[in-house]
Amino acid sequence: MSTTWYECKVKYRKTNDTGVQKITTEPYLVDALSYTEAETRINEEMSAYISEEFKITNIKVANYAEIHPFENADRWFKSKVSLLAYDEESGKERKSNMYLLVQANDVKEAFDNTTSVMKGTMGDYTIPAISESPIMDVFPYFSGEEGELEQLEKFNALKGSKPETSEGAEIVDHMEFDTAIVG
Repeated sequence: MSTTWYECKVKYRKTNDTGVQKITTEPYLVDALSYTEAETRINEEMSAYISEEFKITNIKVANYAEIHPFENADRWFKSKVSLLAYDEESGKERKSNMYLLVQANDVKEAFDNTTSVMKGTMGDYTIPAISESPIMDVFPYFSGEEGELEQLEKFNALKGSKPETSEGAEIVDHMEFDTAIVG
């Protein structure tokens, strides 16, 4: 069974680094079977991060074929991959596009990560476009069945690992915000 990803836009009050509160809308991805389940899941996931009120402003099906978290990466990139196939009947080459969401620190690393994901592909492919995605976080669905717990832990460990700077210092994760109200 293939995974259906829903992009959910969440509007909430966020406190920035200087302590100023600002209303912001950010997109998140959840794995769900329906719009109703996507709404329920994003409510559950966001309740863990946001103690104040938040509003789900939009839910739509995302067109990602696969999601790939990578260690020490903090941003998500949308990679367009064109699979090349030879049509025997017409004698022409045809392309079919798919989109991958790949975690990386920059476009070059996103290209390298996309290439490593596609290594096992038997057919020819090209990567015509990679762009930074506005997606803030990804919440996959795991039923809790045996074997899936290990998969969930691995996904969250990869997704949550922090990139290291050249000095070895940790980069601050901007999703961890202070919920105190500034008066």
